Amino acid sequence: MNKIPQHLAIIMDGNRRYAKERGWPVFQGHIAGLEALKKIIKHCKKRGVKTLTVFAFSTENWQRSKKEVNFLMTLFQKSVDRDLKDLAQNGFRIRIIGQRERLSRRLIASIAKAEESTKNNQDMVLNIALSYGGRAEIVSAVKAIVEKKISAGQITEETVAKNLWIPRKVDLLIRTSGEQRLSNFLPWQATYAELYFSPKYWPDFTEEDLDKALDDFAKRKRRYGK
Repeated sequence: MNKIPQHLAIIMDGNRRYAKERGWPVFQGHIAGLEALKKIIKHCKKRGVKTLTVFAFSTENWQRSKKEVNFLMTLFQKSVDRDLKDLAQNGFRIRIIGQRERLSRRLIASIAKAEESTKNNQDMVLNIALSYGGRAEIVSAVKAIVEKKISAGQITEETVAKNLWIPRKVDLLIRTSGEQRLSNFLPWQATYAELYFSPKYWPDFTEEDLDKALDDFAKRKRRYGK
């Protein structure tokens, strides 16, 4: 296979259902999901993916129970402090996108440290969408354009893209758990993305499953309306 998506996006769906079907607390599903993510990140690099963007926590997820949200924030904090160090040492550039103002000061500080320490790494970019919403991203871009006092006549698609949290278009978007919708994830960037839906819950999604998705992508013909 010689055609690899340069920008791969993944909606990691199904952690809670994975846990419930096994009679586990939902927290165990999130832990299992994190372990799956670690494997997929490394396999993406092995396969030649240059940018990976994963949907970790949406703006809508704040509406979940306080207990679950607190657990997830603690899990994110531990992961940034522990797991991202390993990625940093292996050539990954780390970027966290989303509404940071809703995060704790400690987590914001850890994120800033991770981004600063990896800013010159070039092997692969890992974007983690945390407290992220596609509409919120577009609103943020509009505000940035207004603040820069760019006139209406000068605003193009390129202008908007440059002011998004992620300017790069998505080539392939994978969603697990059998659901078939974008759920407010990268609406601008995924306009022409190839979509791949897996019936597996995210913790069950393996390197072999990723290979199947990449193989499917390689067989598709992308015409962009031509």
